[in-house]
Amino acid sequence: MKKKSHFSLLIAIIMLFTIFLAGGCGKKEQGAEIRVGTLKGPTTIGMLSLMDKSANDETVNHYDFTMVTKADELTAMMVKGDLDIALVPANVASILYQKTDGGVAVLDINTLGVLYMVTAREDITDIKSLDGKTIYLTGKGTTPDYALQYLLAANGMSTEDVTLEYASEATEVAAILAQKPKAVGLLPEPFVTVACAQNENLSVCLSLTEEWDKVAGNDSRMVTGVTVVRKEFLEEHEGAVRLFIEDHKASTEYTGTHLDETAALCVAQEIIAKEPIAKKAIPQCNITCITGEEMKNALSGYLGVLADLNPQSVGNSLPGDNFYYEY
Repeated sequence: MKKKSHFSLLIAIIMLFTIFLAGGCGKKEQGAEIRVGTLKGPTTIGMLSLMDKSANDETVNHYDFTMVTKADELTAMMVKGDLDIALVPANVASILYQKTDGGVAVLDINTLGVLYMVTAREDITDIKSLDGKTIYLTGKGTTPDYALQYLLAANGMSTEDVTLEYASEATEVAAILAQKPKAVGLLPEPFVTVACAQNENLSVCLSLTEEWDKVAGNDSRMVTGVTVVRKEFLEEHEGAVRLFIEDHKASTEYTGTHLDETAALCVAQEIIAKEPIAKKAIPQCNITCITGEEMKNALSGYLGVLADLNPQSVGNSLPGDNFYYEY
């Protein structure tokens, strides 16, 4: 009887262990082949560690990365279904949502503000001190332009109180700053670091991200880049998408703690030409991975600001709640 009892107990333990393995391991998210599109710039820097791990076959998902120089290239690929996930400018994500009849969802905010006021002047300490100044910036009717307009208005000013001079490229703004000591330029990273490295008289006088936080409070954040997924792919491979989010979070954390290695990856991927520049620029790029309710509040508020200034900048209407993926 004792032998039979011991045998039965052993069988029960084996069965419980089998159930544990089946249940526990069965709940583990399964990987998938994921085609990811990125832009050559700050929004990709937080992804570099993941790209490196994927290339070394150190991830559960298999990632196929495509890096391009223009956001509309990523938009076209997402619409065609040639990409599953893309890192795009925040307003482009909203436009893509409209173009696909709600066919994409945003997974996270990957980059907050990267815009800075740069000058050799010493009398600019806040937005109000821009009164009467000439500001050089790129892209009339683009998000940097709208961000500046919003901050001026939030500080009781308007574009009538400053002179805005638009350049075709950030390098042109940097050249103007070098030629005109009293000029003020609005530049994104890494152009800020490059301009300051080339001219020791230049320095950052304002962070637009910090100025935004002062006036917006908890209503919004200044958002540069977000990560979107095709909903069709999300529905078919939700477990793999969640794994991607965790991989992305780990990658951005690595960016914040391994500056030398990330700078080297920036150079290897030809995002920034030199490691010393990369090491100075990366901490100013506000790389992050914000998800869930915090992501929704920050992004919806930001898109609302853009929509008020120009509805076309977000695709003529704001995305619905199903635009924001929360789990």
